[in-house]
Amino acid sequence: MTNKIKDVMKEITALTKRRGFIFQSSEVYGGIASTYDYGPLGVELKRNLKDHWWRSMVQLRTDIVGLDSAIIMHPKVWHSSGHIDEFVDPLIECKNCHRRFKADDLEKTDQCPVCGSKDSFTEPRMFHLMFQTYMGPVQSDESIAYLRPETAQGIYVNFENVRVPARQKIPFGIAQIGKAFRNEITPGNFTFRTREFEQMEMQFFVHPSDSDKWFEYWKEQRHQWYSSIGFDMEKLHFHVHEKLAHYAKAAVDIEYDFPFGRSELEGIHNRGDFDLSRHQEFSGKSFEYFDQANDEKFIPNIIETSGGIDRCILALLVDAYSEEPESSDSDKTRTVMKLHPKLAPIKVGIFPLVKRDNMPEIAREIENDLRKHFMVYYDDGGSIGRRYRRQDEAGTPFCVTVDSQTLEDRTVTIRERDTMEQQRHPIDDIPNMVNNYTENWVRDKGIKE
Repeated sequence: MTNKIKDVMKEITALTKRRGFIFQSSEVYGGIASTYDYGPLGVELKRNLKDHWWRSMVQLRTDIVGLDSAIIMHPKVWHSSGHIDEFVDPLIECKNCHRRFKADDLEKTDQCPVCGSKDSFTEPRMFHLMFQTYMGPVQSDESIAYLRPETAQGIYVNFENVRVPARQKIPFGIAQIGKAFRNEITPGNFTFRTREFEQMEMQFFVHPSDSDKWFEYWKEQRHQWYSSIGFDMEKLHFHVHEKLAHYAKAAVDIEYDFPFGRSELEGIHNRGDFDLSRHQEFSGKSFEYFDQANDEKFIPNIIETSGGIDRCILALLVDAYSEEPESSDSDKTRTVMKLHPKLAPIKVGIFPLVKRDNMPEIAREIENDLRKHFMVYYDDGGSIGRRYRRQDEAGTPFCVTVDSQTLEDRTVTIRERDTMEQQRHPIDDIPNMVNNYTENWVRDKGIKE
């Protein structure tokens, strides 16, 4: 890893804390490893991302419905799913520095990456990745429960509970956004791999003979979705799995070129009938679907799309991060987050040029009106240039300045984030202008021609 790569992540980590996107959890007590809190800008970015995913996966489709299942489920769920037996990683420890690693990550080296010791590792032992807890007042084998390591099982066990009242026929999907927990051996790379994370998953139930077709369909759909939120598509890649998990018939990852290397954003899997067959076997309840049109019973196959929200946000921040000259004739640089306007935490920054002549009052009037439409931020502190820079780092697409001309004709200066171009617009036109710009935004080009 080069110093340049390290510096990029260092700069992004510093910016996310400075501007209130993300900071380490429990920091006042020294923090807790690989656990992070989302600040005012971070929660808005996360909410916008989840809303966009839900809109594209549920709201705009008639064949997918939503679910919010419990985090703690019956322990038998995890026995039937294979997690109790299969959800393990080989753990090794350096005998010299006592750091622990996932054996698979070091299979091509005999040297400790921390202290440099050679041939100093213990023999691998299996480490279970699920967090264990207890339900009820007595801690015993009978009261053991687990924090879910994925949201998918809540969808599978509720297959009939959802399908019947939603009046869905095969093929159809169930979507869910929620927290999951994995006791990772080696979490790291900021929010890329953490022990508590959030997933956006969709399980699509299909006829067994159609599973290959739907697998290809959802692979392309999910790839296009990342384009819709502004990613540099040259940094996205498909990785086809040759070694498959115990449940999978086929698997492909959508990977992103992070500064620390190409890594997974989302997995698309053809899970066959493994999941529903296992729950039918262990629960004794039928998961067969009856196709009246063809007078046929079958256990549906499942095509899964499973993306990490925290990973996606990190990739969005990396993708949007830019350092560029303040102007063509300036040696100074500005840091700007070129987030897609539909995801930007704040849509408009509102500034009175000075704190007199009724400018603050008009700026507050604009703020109150625009809050009905989207998130805005009022700022009257410091020079106008400093205020612009703060909003550039927040990823705010527009800054509205109330000046002396506003007092005469009710127009304002609107400065666009990506190009830094400034134009005058009537106050009443601001909502439509922002909405049109958002719908037609093209990465690195500002308004679409």
